[in-house]
Amino acid sequence: MDPSPIVHEILKAFGSVLPIIIVIGLFKTPWAKGFFGELLVKLIAWLRLDKHTYRRVHDLTLPTPDGSTQIDHVFVSRFGIFVLETKNMRGWIFGGAEQAQWTQTLYRRTFRFQNPLRQNFKHVKALEAALRVPPETLHSVVTFVGGSSFKTTMPANVTQGAGFVAYIKSFRQPVFTAGEVEELLRRMASARLEPGFATHREHVQNLGSRADPNAERRCPRCGSPMVLRTVKAGARAGERFWGCSTFPKCRAIQNLA
Repeated sequence: MDPSPIVHEILKAFGSVLPIIIVIGLFKTPWAKGFFGELLVKLIAWLRLDKHTYRRVHDLTLPTPDGSTQIDHVFVSRFGIFVLETKNMRGWIFGGAEQAQWTQTLYRRTFRFQNPLRQNFKHVKALEAALRVPPETLHSVVTFVGGSSFKTTMPANVTQGAGFVAYIKSFRQPVFTAGEVEELLRRMASARLEPGFATHREHVQNLGSRADPNAERRCPRCGSPMVLRTVKAGARAGERFWGCSTFPKCRAIQNLA
């Protein structure tokens, strides 16, 4: 019996499902999860936030003393500037405002990830420096999409799904004039790095350097060299972290990646 026809049919069937397997695999990559999470937030904002009241800037990359920082979404209005970080995650989420690491529990497996409020703090400070505005006019917002569920009490600015819309709309006291809003948008356009693949690639390379313990680090606030230090007392005694070499003049720190 010649097995060739059977082998041919098997290869033909496999070839027809291979593109589907590849697409499913791509959807599970961190890049795809981030892309679709941000796309969902853009859609929600388009439907729920008046575009004349809340001016939108997406995928904003700004230079920083230690490289660059990439902001998912910024909404500029007379009521303030809202810096939004998106997390596309499933499962149970545990965390608190003061915790350096939060926890995701999914299918009885546990994963740790950086406190998104701390992650967004750098975005806010970079934008504050670029726009030269008082810190009280900027507001950090985090939203989780993807079907996750909070298992600890979260701050008001950590939301789920479209919850960020209500949080943003809760600010009703004007802090900018219409003319100042236009000026802020011009400053942002001038300060941002050119959108595109080259900027994104350089930003990813910067992130890789920060994760390398042997790479030279620069303070995200003042640009001075960072040095490894050790916690000497308290619950975290013995843990190592990066601290600015100009301490106590500059008190910037980073977790040991």
